Amino acid sequence: MKHIQLDDLNEMSKIYRLNLVNSITGYKSAHLIGSQSLDGKNNVAIFSSVIHLGSNPALIGFILRPTSVPRHTYSNIKATGIFTLNAITKKQIKDAHHTSAKYPEEISEFDKTNLKIEKKGDWNAPFVKDVPIQMGCRYQNEYHIKENDTKLIVASVEHFYISESLLLADGWVQLDKGNIVAINGLDGYADPKLLERFPYARPKS
Repeated sequence: MKHIQLDDLNEMSKIYRLNLVNSITGYKSAHLIGSQSLDGKNNVAIFSSVIHLGSNPALIGFILRPTSVPRHTYSNIKATGIFTLNAITKKQIKDAHHTSAKYPEEISEFDKTNLKIEKKGDWNAPFVKDVPIQMGCRYQNEYHIKENDTKLIVASVEHFYISESLLLADGWVQLDKGNIVAINGLDGYADPKLLERFPYARPKS
């Protein structure tokens, strides 16, 4: 088994270190965050850091990289207070990955990919069409992580849209029925399959 120490890490090339540290912690969720500027420009960007924070109230979080450079998703969310979360399917991975390209603010990633906008009700932030799970989220707070100058964005979920074939009788959502992918590192996409589901664990008598 290869042993890598901190000194080894510090001597690595940037790309090798980036790949190593991003991929070794395991599979991450794959989401497209949709947002809209105050002047109506739609934005969509891929994120692999979305996490569950609580179910009552329903809260999610995601990590935002340092804002020392323009972050259009962040500026849109701060301006409007809302955004969408959209699960990524196998058919969409190429277009979803392309949303990480750094386009100027006036150019929408929807116009540079085959991803399509879906509007729902009076929720101005764009959903991504043809995905089996969509959520409408409202900004609540942010926390600065001083160790690497990132931000934890906290949001409440106000709207859930779930393909009925994924939603089981007890409220559990079976992701693999929707061909929803996970991310390994920064650029690897995986197709996870359910192995087993267990009942609530209790101490053995």
